[in-house]
Amino acid sequence: MGKKDYYEILGVSKTATDAEIKKSYRKLALKYHPDRNPNNKQAEENFKEAAEAYEVLSDAGKRKKYDQFGHSGMQGGTDYHNFSDIGDIFENFGDIFGNIFGGGPRQQAKKSGLTPQRGHDLAQPLTITLKESFLGCKKEIRLYHYISCSNCRGSGCKTGTKPTTCGACRGSGQTIRQQGFFAFSQPCQSCYGQGFTIPDPCTSCRGQSRTQKHNKLVVNVPAGIYDKAELRVSGKGDAGIFGGSPGDLYLTISIQQSKSFYRKNDDLITHLNATYPQLVLGSQIEIESIDGSREVIKIPRACPVGREIIVAGKGFKNLHGRGIGNLVVIPECDIPKKLNPETKAALLDYAEKLGEQTSAIGSGIRGFFKRFLG
Repeated sequence: MGKKDYYEILGVSKTATDAEIKKSYRKLALKYHPDRNPNNKQAEENFKEAAEAYEVLSDAGKRKKYDQFGHSGMQGGTDYHNFSDIGDIFENFGDIFGNIFGGGPRQQAKKSGLTPQRGHDLAQPLTITLKESFLGCKKEIRLYHYISCSNCRGSGCKTGTKPTTCGACRGSGQTIRQQGFFAFSQPCQSCYGQGFTIPDPCTSCRGQSRTQKHNKLVVNVPAGIYDKAELRVSGKGDAGIFGGSPGDLYLTISIQQSKSFYRKNDDLITHLNATYPQLVLGSQIEIESIDGSREVIKIPRACPVGREIIVAGKGFKNLHGRGIGNLVVIPECDIPKKLNPETKAALLDYAEKLGEQTSAIGSGIRGFFKRFLG
């Protein structure tokens, strides 16, 4: 009986991609793996058969020859491999299984030196005023973090010495424990997965390649930053290990409340105490904004309390470059608590001339004036 077609063995079409071929082979290899089928000769033959088919179809040159000449094109050539031994399959296609069943690579790759590791990111709060968030500012902060050891320049080794290859893992950083077909890898306990050890560590950092230190740092806070925003300061976190890149510093912004202003989206909002005549007759009033600049606003005639008066483009800068908000002035009626006799007399005269009826805004309810209390 002739040999089965390789495409048929793997259950793929002749136009199958490399990824489809690999996926199908892995499925069959795991199905017929000796660990799953102990003492099963047929499963072992199927396992070898699938490996033979994959060995040809996964290679572009061999696949082209097989498509042209079939099995006869594979016989007698130096590029043809007959898998008679299961261990030979693991040796060639261990990457297909990963670490399942011990099908991983037989030899771990050796490292060329201590592995650089990126430093940790750090986070801390930063409190600023509303004015500082409006204008932008520079703030000095104190930071306790790891810095690269200046004595050994981040190598961890005493001057004139070098790391040595770990004898336990032979530089791979991994040790493998075998149980039948099963293999378990774990970080080497002698070198902590580095593949190298430091026989003569630096006296300043004790072989850690970095030390901790208090530092002062000036950061630029951009105009328009908002409350609870996170500001990233690149490279100002912990220094990396053995020459790795440093982490970043993240500052969580907290903005103090202002007595006179507050923010809504990108608008700067303030309330203005105006007199009753100013609201009734209309007026121009000069106010001082949060940055000390002066703005002249126009209160329209018969202006109701709470009506927003907009000064365009005088609010917060948008942090993402989407324009500038507005200054919003909300007029309130300034009601004096004390009146001198002349003012009180004038106000009573005005009240008498205004009339005695009052009405509730937005309803038909009417009341009738009885007397002043003052």
